[in-house]
Amino acid sequence: MEIEQKDRIITPQKANGDQALDLTLRPRDLTEYVGQDKIKDNLRIAIQAAQKRQETIEHVLLYGAPGLGKTSLAHIIANELGANIKITSGPAIEKSGDLAAILTNLGEGDILFIDEIHRLNKTIEEILYPAMEDYALDLIIGKGPSARTLRIDLPRFTIIGATTKASLLSAPLRDRFGLVYHLNFYERDDLSKIINRSAKILRVEIDDQATGEIAVRSRRTPRVANRLLKRVRDYSEVKADGVINFPICQDALAMLEVDELGLDWIDRKILNVIIEKFNGGPVGVNTIAAATGEDMSTIEDVYEPYLMQLGFLDRSPRGRMATARAYEHLGKKKNIQNGLV
Repeated sequence: MEIEQKDRIITPQKANGDQALDLTLRPRDLTEYVGQDKIKDNLRIAIQAAQKRQETIEHVLLYGAPGLGKTSLAHIIANELGANIKITSGPAIEKSGDLAAILTNLGEGDILFIDEIHRLNKTIEEILYPAMEDYALDLIIGKGPSARTLRIDLPRFTIIGATTKASLLSAPLRDRFGLVYHLNFYERDDLSKIINRSAKILRVEIDDQATGEIAVRSRRTPRVANRLLKRVRDYSEVKADGVINFPICQDALAMLEVDELGLDWIDRKILNVIIEKFNGGPVGVNTIAAATGEDMSTIEDVYEPYLMQLGFLDRSPRGRMATARAYEHLGKKKNIQNGLV
């Protein structure tokens, strides 16, 4: 049976309950924002230069895996500039009229944040081009021979686009962003800082060992770190005195079935299928999908990237193969002639 991503504790995508948590824990300025130091340095220069010239900042494109802080960074840019921010997403803009309504309601210096910008349809993109370059909106009035073009001047504004799939952006749209930043996965030290900051906001007492344990199991993703902290906090309040120490943290994460590398039971299930049923591979992703009951695109887009990042999975022209590290992590040994021992 396929498991919805929202049901996985370690999914980097937004899940139920994340919105309120994100709003509570979201950093307000670049000083509070942990990690992505090169991006922060570049943004500081761009923001200060724009303010010095009394201009709007160039259009910004943020891309990277889910849960790394693209939305938070968009809000921070708006806060640093003292600008209003309006939020929408690619799938929400279905008709040219939807985009026209959004753009004509922007004020001077406003920021329009478009999440999942790669999902804009081509018609909408073509209307967006002159808006981004010339701050003008070209509308077609009427139909047939009597149709005419009406150009509406727009105030100078900034679009911040966010995407998890930059390769799906059309080249003309991508080229219209002056500032393009790739958000990287986080290191353990930065995740520990994020967890400690979140714990203070949530008024939770946590020791350094427990902080480090949550950090290493967070799949290098702040959203996952905050979600795990929240669940460990709940466990500590029910099973202990509300203080998160190392044993309590370990017990809570064991109950959640998140191991020391951040793998959950679905990740382990995929690896076990490859190792036990197909002697470590190579095996096609469609066969893995059939054997696990998971959707093929979900395996490719959600599960495989992290397993490959850990060095547990190899892709080859013949299919997927479990690596020696995967065998070691699962406590299995490979016998070439007889399979597993």
